[in-house]
Amino acid sequence: MKATMKVVEIQQYGSNNVVEIREVDRPQPGAGELLVRVRAAGVNPIDWKIRSGAGERMGMTLPIRMGGELVGTVEQVGDGVRDFAHGDTVFGMVKTGAFAEYALVKAADMVTPPSNLDFVHAAALPLAGSTAWQALFDEGGLVAGQRLLVTNSSGGVGSLAVQFAKAKGAHVTAVASARNEAFVRSLGADEFIDYTSQPIEKAANNIDVVFDTVGGDSFERAFSTLKKGGCMVTVVAFPKDEGHRYQVTVKRSITVPSARNLSVITELVKAGKVRANVEQVFALQDVKQALSLSEAGRARGKIVLVVGQ
Repeated sequence: MKATMKVVEIQQYGSNNVVEIREVDRPQPGAGELLVRVRAAGVNPIDWKIRSGAGERMGMTLPIRMGGELVGTVEQVGDGVRDFAHGDTVFGMVKTGAFAEYALVKAADMVTPPSNLDFVHAAALPLAGSTAWQALFDEGGLVAGQRLLVTNSSGGVGSLAVQFAKAKGAHVTAVASARNEAFVRSLGADEFIDYTSQPIEKAANNIDVVFDTVGGDSFERAFSTLKKGGCMVTVVAFPKDEGHRYQVTVKRSITVPSARNLSVITELVKAGKVRANVEQVFALQDVKQALSLSEAGRARGKIVLVVGQ
């Protein structure tokens, strides 16, 4: 009899009604792959966006197994893998399939998580951390002494961006609602803007880099905070001609797995310079509730699914 596992899957696009937990055959790792027993998986906005139809625009094919980041222990090692062995703890990004009891991963995309984090908090880092790091430094070119503005600074990505920037010596202006001010300042933010009480373009100026994780009106308003020659990096909006109009550089950052970046983030966590913030933890069978909370857009830090201990 074949070994099986539970996976979260969609066979059509739509609301949470299309989300299913299914029993499927447990796969075998191919060359360069690991079969990981998933312990916890981070929930991200991209998950419900894929469910709602973004998967089609991204070139994904139904059925789709959900989840893009995980932490777990190596169950089996594929041919050619030398860096990991059975029983090792690993974490990182996957294209699909993190919301499952077991997942196939590329060994080259995995690293050993920080020793001072449990599974739940480790699961909050790979995708959100990679998104923030890549946007700030690979795309935005942020360096010590520059001024950064972060929209939705209390979210899973934004809260890490604040900490990464401070660890690198940047000055950080954080944008969030008033209820999150104490939290964001505890992460090291130098200045805080309550977007519900004042327009961000009236409260900030002379910014070198804006990191946008909101899009829409916040994206448009944030351009006025940039100095000429500054850089806008967004992970959600689709820029048009704003760069020319405001005399700034505009980049849309598409997150890709990077073991190198994740290793640097791991060292910052181990050194106590960055912490993972988890808003709420759900069991795998409560995945619909987790997706609903993420979609509401009010989570402080990350939402995590606990799969197995």
